[in-house]
Amino acid sequence: MLTAPAAVVTAASRGMGAACARALAERGYRLLLLARSDAVTSLARELGAEGLQGSVTEPHDLERAVEHAIGRFGRIDAVVHNTGHPARGDLADLTDDDWCSGVDLLFLSVVRLTRLVIPHMLKRGTGALVTLSTFGAEEPSLDYPVSSALRAAVGAYGKLVADRYGPHGIRMNTVLPGFIDSYPVDPGIVRRIPARRPGRVAEVAATVAFLLSDDAGYINGQNIRVDGGLGRSL
Repeated sequence: MLTAPAAVVTAASRGMGAACARALAERGYRLLLLARSDAVTSLARELGAEGLQGSVTEPHDLERAVEHAIGRFGRIDAVVHNTGHPARGDLADLTDDDWCSGVDLLFLSVVRLTRLVIPHMLKRGTGALVTLSTFGAEEPSLDYPVSSALRAAVGAYGKLVADRYGPHGIRMNTVLPGFIDSYPVDPGIVRRIPARRPGRVAEVAATVAFLLSDDAGYINGQNIRVDGGLGRSL
């Protein structure tokens, strides 16, 4: 009898993180959910998952999550890197603290968790990681300067992970959502989207689930847009 795969999902208490948790639970994954909000425990109960309160910016919390997942499931097959949102402001007004906090939240959280799970994936010769990013990683916006700059770095890091560990059966891809219905979307922005609507969190989650699956076994090191056609670069 095959053992169900196990996944770690961060920032999983709401929005796209929670949608990813639901999508993976529907596909039979055993889940470890990490989030700062205590809502993660109720979602974990609903899905029959393990829930931990903690922050992706705290290395110890990431270590606890991986240790708990390995202790409970004996393996980690998949990771969904999700985070909160960094500081916004005029480019010249952003402080060193704004940028450093952004690095911790958006970039180092991915690096640290990846570093923790890679040894477990190497032992099994397989694994898949997906980072939830933003379309701004490829088309930077002055409305979201910290996010645009640092999520571009996250995409580059994912490519490096694919290069380094692809020969060992490990894949890492990045999903670039556009404007999603987890937050209100201005009607003026909606008119710019060829789909003429915001994306749904379930649509993002379905893409993530696909990228983690064996059906996406030959997709590695890629940035995948889920933006309704909003992005203009080819």
